[in-house]
Amino acid sequence: MPLTDKFGRAITDLRISITDRCNYKCVYCRTGNEGAVYGELPFADYLRMARVLVSLGITKIRITGGEPLLRRGVVEFVRELRKVDHSLDIAITTNGHLLADMAQPLKDAGLKRITVSMDAVDSDRFTRITRVPGGFDHVLAGIRAARDAGLGPVKVNCVLMRGFNEDQIIAFGKFAREEGVTVRFIEFMPLEEDRVWAPETVVPLDEILQRMSEYRKLVEIPHQKSETARRYQFDDGVGEIGIIAPVSHPFCGHCSRIRITSDGKIRTCLFSVWDHDLHELMRRGASDSELADFIRGVVQRKEERHHIGEPDFVPASRTMVHIGG
Repeated sequence: MPLTDKFGRAITDLRISITDRCNYKCVYCRTGNEGAVYGELPFADYLRMARVLVSLGITKIRITGGEPLLRRGVVEFVRELRKVDHSLDIAITTNGHLLADMAQPLKDAGLKRITVSMDAVDSDRFTRITRVPGGFDHVLAGIRAARDAGLGPVKVNCVLMRGFNEDQIIAFGKFAREEGVTVRFIEFMPLEEDRVWAPETVVPLDEILQRMSEYRKLVEIPHQKSETARRYQFDDGVGEIGIIAPVSHPFCGHCSRIRITSDGKIRTCLFSVWDHDLHELMRRGASDSELADFIRGVVQRKEERHHIGEPDFVPASRTMVHIGG
């Protein structure tokens, strides 16, 4: 029986964070000084969780962090995930700093898709946002290596934050066309360490479209209801833009995702205020059948929606770097 929550949403997408360590300190994420907080499990434990979840209907697995490429053995982990089910759609989200040398090995191991986080298309602005001097050239090389390895269309995620990079929108449009990648703008969400988020820091979907129209006309592309991004193509067919707008245009009603944190907790929403400890059940000797029953019960408690911007909004119990992007 497919994994379905009480609102009738089929759960088909799994995100596994394999570390909450990161070599960047982006201003919209690592605003505090927490560093790594939670433990990392052996890859064998993540694999067992994945096998059980695939048996329940998961068809897509995205490896996240922190920065997942910091973990030794990640290429072999991808190879072992591929053995779980050869039809699995396996992807990684990375900051791209270490990607140039790893793109081809990841592709050879069975990785299908890759998303690279890059929040500016000039080196100085990139350094201001990431607080890592010289990182831009590494990330650009990683994007190109991923494209050349056949991990396309490579997606490039840009979190827009007013006062930092909203003036980069048109530059990213040009970047998408010139580099042959899909650029996706993401509205800034309240998931940062020091809780500095405020509504006025968000650059909403409508403003993104208006700014991009000053460069070139966009045409909307049909997308599946469970997709997080609204998709657009430039009017001449060259270059694709996506906009992920959880603040101004929430898509909770079609959410198909659950997450496993680096320390083995299930989270049913980015903005959950509680975790569900799958790894503790494994540690106590639970069978795969017992794990499956536990997962079904957790999914039945999946939240209907988030409450960003509402008077009763309660911040998530973990910040993004400790949940997994």
